[in-house]
Amino acid sequence: MDWLVNLIAVIVALVSVLAALGHVGYLALLNNAAGKRAGGAPVAQYVKSRWAVAGGTTAASLFAWLLTAGGPTLDVFAIIVAAGSGVVATKALQSTRDRYRTGG
Repeated sequence: MDWLVNLIAVIVALVSVLAALGHVGYLALLNNAAGKRAGGAPVAQYVKSRWAVAGGTTAASLFAWLLTAGGPTLDVFAIIVAAGSGVVATKALQSTRDRYRTGG
């Protein structure tokens, strides 16, 4: 039974890491595009304000992944931390995408 809890914790942690890194990558792309365009200062300022959220969710999801090396109690804690950071990263990414979505 312990292996099943560990497997679930690892999967949740990996998904959380992917979501957090997706948010970091999207912010990096936005920042790069804003730096190349005239008038991109407001976007660059917004991206600068979002780095803390992206870094925090990435750190939390990596910490949760690290916790999966422990026993079943740490696996449950890892699931909670990873799920929380994954949800926050996903919502932050969606919020940023909605703010700067263009086209139809």
